[in-house]
Amino acid sequence: MDPEVSVMLHCAASQGLEEHHIRVEISTRFNRRSAPEIEKHIEAVWKDRVTKEPWLFNGAKFRLHSAELSTCIPSTSTNCVAGDEAAHTSNSEMAERENQLAAQEGEEASPTPVLTSSANAGCCRDTTKETQRGANTISLRRPSERRKVVLSLQLGLTCYKDFLGTNWSQEAVSLQRRGEVEFGDPQALLAQPLGVGAVLVTSDGQVILLRRSQRVAEAAGLLDIPGGHPEPKAVCQGVSEEAINVDLMQGCERAVVAELFSSVCAEVRDEVNVPLSFLSAPVLMGIALNHTSAGRPSAEFYIRCSLTTEEVKDYYWRGGPEAHESTDIVFLSRGEMLQLDESASLWSELCPSAKGAVLLYQLVRPDGV
Repeated sequence: MDPEVSVMLHCAASQGLEEHHIRVEISTRFNRRSAPEIEKHIEAVWKDRVTKEPWLFNGAKFRLHSAELSTCIPSTSTNCVAGDEAAHTSNSEMAERENQLAAQEGEEASPTPVLTSSANAGCCRDTTKETQRGANTISLRRPSERRKVVLSLQLGLTCYKDFLGTNWSQEAVSLQRRGEVEFGDPQALLAQPLGVGAVLVTSDGQVILLRRSQRVAEAAGLLDIPGGHPEPKAVCQGVSEEAINVDLMQGCERAVVAELFSSVCAEVRDEVNVPLSFLSAPVLMGIALNHTSAGRPSAEFYIRCSLTTEEVKDYYWRGGPEAHESTDIVFLSRGEMLQLDESASLWSELCPSAKGAVLLYQLVRPDGV
């Protein structure tokens, strides 16, 4: 196993989860723990970075504290609900139950294409264009649709400054040790901002990777998937970054979930320059951890694009809002993605976030390949 990355949670039994399967709880209980000397260190790191890179600015981010999958199988005699009443199972147990129910229903465990409407309003999808192209209005009927499957995310708030002073700091390992001793959680003192990334697949079956610019602060020159961070300011519109707090988000949990899903589409639009109207609703494959930044979490999604490889290339080379972050676009077939591992020469060219997405794609098989 590559020490740079690991899988925190995967949705293989459901072949990925759509937006309506996600629940969030937002509380200050899920914020980073701290102490005066830690805050002093964070301020010193930030001051040093801003002195060298005055264009940096601090921004609020969602902090992932924990995540949990729940499932229960519907029956004719009982009603199933999510939350405390749901039966909690492991991924392997969930997979076994999926197959058992599929057999009872007289259908295969693999997904069946059905016509559906999009649950993701955040992607601003143009259904007229999608119908004309004949791709994006078709989604996979996932095993999660045959029973109640819920992913619950416990979120707090953090910021970019705290990330630089904890996860990205030279003190990260000592902070993890202290967190384990004092709180029973090695990540308790770390910012843990939740990122998002997309395994984006063209209509002719090619997965899109981007060659990161040498000018970016992290993983310069390596291959990555499109990605970034969901933004609390999208939920707290009209509020300054400094004024954003957990209290403002109480009662806005569905808006937070919508931001998680729409933000990954926005990253594809800005980095690959593909219009949102050509993207399917994202499917969450799971959460990967980047150990080069002390276990920073990233939610990795699967998105289908109704454009061909050549059409995507054309859009990319026109340049988008974040074109400066990459210098080239690379395509891998689905088969190559499934075979990719540490023994492949390309593996060493992948940054940790891309490696995590590859591992989740291989586990979850969201497209049924």
